[in-house]
Amino acid sequence: MIWGSASEFFAMGGYGLYVWGSFGMCAVAMALEPVLVARREKSIVQSLRRRAQANKFDKEDHQ
Repeated sequence: MIWGSASEFFAMGGYGLYVWGSFGMCAVAMALEPVLVARREKSIVQSLRRRAQANKFDKEDHQ
């Protein structure tokens, strides 16, 4: 794996599109993962708060 120039490096012996496309997709996935996890966590916390609030009101009604 010896490249004579930057263009040969980026061409990757004819496999550049596959190699750099794979790197790009991996970078996108790694960038999106924390955002999606944070959104999911926020949704779960809100759901748990609503459920706890409903249980609290339910217990007050039965007393």
